[in-house]
Amino acid sequence: MDRKNFLQSTIPLLATTGAFVKDQTRDLESKKFPPYLKPGATIGITCPSGHLKMEEALPCINKMEAWGFKVVPGRTIGIRDFTFAGTDEERARELQQMIDDDGIDTIMLGRGGYGAVRIIDKIDFSKFIKKPKWIIGFSDATVLHLHLNCKLGIPSIHSKMCNSFPEDESTETPEQADSIDSIRRCLLGEKMVYTAPTLQQNRIGISKGRLVGGNLSIIQMLCGSRSQIRTDDTILFIEDVGEYLYKLDGMMWNLLRSGKLNRLKGLIIGAFRIKEDDPGEEFGKSMYEIVMEKVGKFNYPVCFDFPVGHVLVNYGLKCGMMHRLEVKQDSAQLFSLQ
Repeated sequence: MDRKNFLQSTIPLLATTGAFVKDQTRDLESKKFPPYLKPGATIGITCPSGHLKMEEALPCINKMEAWGFKVVPGRTIGIRDFTFAGTDEERARELQQMIDDDGIDTIMLGRGGYGAVRIIDKIDFSKFIKKPKWIIGFSDATVLHLHLNCKLGIPSIHSKMCNSFPEDESTETPEQADSIDSIRRCLLGEKMVYTAPTLQQNRIGISKGRLVGGNLSIIQMLCGSRSQIRTDDTILFIEDVGEYLYKLDGMMWNLLRSGKLNRLKGLIIGAFRIKEDDPGEEFGKSMYEIVMEKVGKFNYPVCFDFPVGHVLVNYGLKCGMMHRLEVKQDSAQLFSLQ
């Protein structure tokens, strides 16, 4: 069967009521990790959130093919329903097809934006639990990362998506190129080592735990839902873009008041592209001060300005897997252990 045509065919969307949805309200503990890829593996691209043009996806497609992978673009590339890549039904249908298709080894998300929370409860993960595969993305993809890592116990890869690959590779900095290549290395199962700036704001310490996290606004959006983050004994990483300092302060208070900061093994603060205060409404605290105010009574290591988030240098991270965080006087590094 032509897989591309299969993915673009019209298949009735699975009903969102009934036995399987009820079963998904239970907390599932999966011991299966997605298998690492080998050359020739197939990567499907779908857009469960914002819309993406095919020409915007081509640099990513070309790069992954150069890595030795086969790429199957989904029908949600190139279609649009206002800000979304098609209707909720179209986006959910294609994600479900790629999850269930044994010929698709990994799923790359086209872009972020908004929309994954609108379809997460339409997806039947029963086959995925038995035979998981890597799902790759960041920003709005945090919805999927938290659902997979914290509810189903299945790892995923937090990284750049299709719209984050440059059209002209000659314009890349070495760090940007390395962060893109980190996706390939994660997929092939390499043990990763990430280096962050050595800052006086960092808090020294060494710890080990499962890595979880993503976009802070999405983490807050999912609080109280079946996909909410679980942070006990984890290394938490957060990033965000386009938020005021007072909004970020409120989100950090929410993490503290809900107990999400109490039992961490470590905290990683990624890139925060902060919206400038309105004149006369200055908040008066930096992001460093906002964070340290909330974690002052705890003693786990804290690392600032880690290369992850809505920036050019955005490294691939194996979410839901064990890592070691080492924050020292002269260095700050994260090591993947799986």
